[in-house]
Amino acid sequence: MTIPRRHLLALAALLPVLARAHGDHKAHAAPKEEAPQPVKVSLGDTPLVDQGGRKVRLKSDVMAGKVVVVDFIYTTCTTICPIFTATMASVQEKLADVSGRDLQLISMTVDPLRDTPPRLQAYAGKHHARLDNWSFLTGTKGDVDTVNKAFGTYTANIDDHPPMVMVGDTASGQWTRFFGFPGAGDLEARVRQLLAARKGSS
Repeated sequence: MTIPRRHLLALAALLPVLARAHGDHKAHAAPKEEAPQPVKVSLGDTPLVDQGGRKVRLKSDVMAGKVVVVDFIYTTCTTICPIFTATMASVQEKLADVSGRDLQLISMTVDPLRDTPPRLQAYAGKHHARLDNWSFLTGTKGDVDTVNKAFGTYTANIDDHPPMVMVGDTASGQWTRFFGFPGAGDLEARVRQLLAARKGSS
């Protein structure tokens, strides 16, 4: 599948900030040798709010038993987070053949005090996110912190939040942590593995 030119241009424009990013986000200097790891994630059905201002429940409304790809961002970040969002946009394009009944992309804020639904809506638009199967989530600080703690991405200082993407089958409970800067192709491959496993088990 051909990646839209706007996503390629966005990725190309963002690559030079990687060098600066390590200075601006200390904890984002991820070990380069760390391979994707299977991890256990224990999530509750936490109440959250999406970019449209709709009240949703994490497990029953947003995830709804689907295969999900989750990244962790905040809208005022100008270094690492836009790169992750561009990667997610590429993942969405690569998986355009997968039904929204089976796949959900989630961008979880780590800065709920500033990332209001209108800010997330504007951020999504800036990065050309299709919102049919991609949700940008915020909520009260307590609820957002609960979700980030469950994923292992909570830090008191948002600039130090660990760079990672989580891919999981919320029906089987299988989760893989991609720490650092995974490529869109690697994330796509893991999603397709999980989807194939579902078909095999059925």
